[in-house]
Amino acid sequence: MSFWNTFTAELRKAGTLPASWVAVAVTLFGSAGVTVLNAVAARTALDSGAQESQGFFSAFETAYAAVPLGTVGAVVLGVVVMSSEYAANSTDAGGGRQVTATLAASPRRAVLLAAKALTVVLFVGLTAAATIPACIGVARLVIGSGPPETVGLDDALVRSVGATLYWALTGLIALAITTLARSGIIPLVVLIANSSVVSFSLLLTHVTPLAHWLPDLAGRRLFVGLPTVDGGLDAGPGALVMGAWTFALLAVAGIVFSRRDA
Repeated sequence: MSFWNTFTAELRKAGTLPASWVAVAVTLFGSAGVTVLNAVAARTALDSGAQESQGFFSAFETAYAAVPLGTVGAVVLGVVVMSSEYAANSTDAGGGRQVTATLAASPRRAVLLAAKALTVVLFVGLTAAATIPACIGVARLVIGSGPPETVGLDDALVRSVGATLYWALTGLIALAITTLARSGIIPLVVLIANSSVVSFSLLLTHVTPLAHWLPDLAGRRLFVGLPTVDGGLDAGPGALVMGAWTFALLAVAGIVFSRRDA
């Protein structure tokens, strides 16, 4: 089975998973909901005559502030693409696991993992392409056309690509960890908590500055212009470090996946 056939099969498989569309919905509607709250606050401030911060009324800035929520959706996508292989089927279907049939059809495991990785990247990219413009549109609708946009098209594009890259790398890290764990429960709980509740990496920065080199903190400035903790790497070096972590984890996951029993 060629890589292209494996990839299209994995893409179709991901498209049939309800959890994949839950991840898309969380990203799209969750980000839009946060954007509405931000935009209402901006509209209220604008109506009251507060002009001290023009950036506060920018539709792009208002929408972009909600973009980090998409990390949660990326984690879910990265996890379910692999964890679905190890979930037990219903007793009517024999109670087995999907991974057995998948490996029978695609015995080259490195190729299979690469196809899954590309599936995650494509899903995340398409989700970002829908979410970010939609949030900008929502912000413009709520704030109105009065305040001028303070972010140019080129800058908006660069910042959107940076956020999408962070989402994609996070989804790939989730895929690698799920491959190693052969279960989605622990990666899902830990990675979502780390992305939305409390960052364990951030807590570690109080112990050692080396924590700034962990993948989530290394790449955090890919969300260009958003407030972040002091110290650590700039966007460019941070992206390289986060990318190196992602490649290393996928390489280890690929070796383990290829050598152990299904």
